[in-house]
Amino acid sequence: MKNKVFLLMLGLVIGILAACGTAENETSTNGSGSAPDSSTDATTEETKVLTVGTSADYAPFEFVDTKVSEDIIGFDIDLANLIAERLGYELKFTNSDFNSLIPGLQAKKYDLVISGMTPTEERDEVVDFSTPYYETEQYMVSMKESNITSMEDLKGKKVGAQVSSIQEDLAKEFGEEHGFTVESRDLIPQLIQEMKNGRLDAAVIENIVSDNYLSQNDDLAAFTIKVEEPDYKAVVFQEGSTLKAEFDGVIQELIDEGKIEELKKKWFVVE
Repeated sequence: MKNKVFLLMLGLVIGILAACGTAENETSTNGSGSAPDSSTDATTEETKVLTVGTSADYAPFEFVDTKVSEDIIGFDIDLANLIAERLGYELKFTNSDFNSLIPGLQAKKYDLVISGMTPTEERDEVVDFSTPYYETEQYMVSMKESNITSMEDLKGKKVGAQVSSIQEDLAKEFGEEHGFTVESRDLIPQLIQEMKNGRLDAAVIENIVSDNYLSQNDDLAAFTIKVEEPDYKAVVFQEGSTLKAEFDGVIQELIDEGKIEELKKKWFVVE
């Protein structure tokens, strides 16, 4: 009888030890993702999450459609996700004011920035830019009733632009030449509202962004600003980042495959 009890207890102990060993192995595998027979866990370990800075006030490049969700969407967001998918990265987007994006890169708050940003000599001194993925033009937007149709009409007036943007630089350059003052705002919607309130007479805004506002506001008008060199959009990286070479290769692939054109047709449609 004693032998039977002993054998029964021994069996129970062996069973418990075996179960503990199995659980221990599962916990280790899930945490490290290094189990040789688990491709899912290995993929999880290899997938690096990149933090992406953007300023989501710049439809259709990056914006939030609050009627649908709080997610940041747009041309740049789709493009960044396409690139990341091919390179095996996951992206975490962070919304911030445009003028804080480059300082954020310098402080290593972001791994990269995609926010309709154009390379300039000043910016290129502190960050690196990818291969350009989009060429753009600039508009001078104003209230239709003001009858502003040329730079000469702006003499003595106030023109707005987004802080730390190429549009701000352009406005200041033409302001000196044509005799108007420049006032900057953090967000594009603020520029539109300031014109409607009469605090600004006009604003320098990119053509695609302007077209969306023009289509939704019958009281707005615009004319194209003539510049010597075209403006381009590019992804921005910390200076010396190895990500630049990786992104450059995929951007060129997407251009060659016509994927960039597909994104343009998706997002650059004014209704």
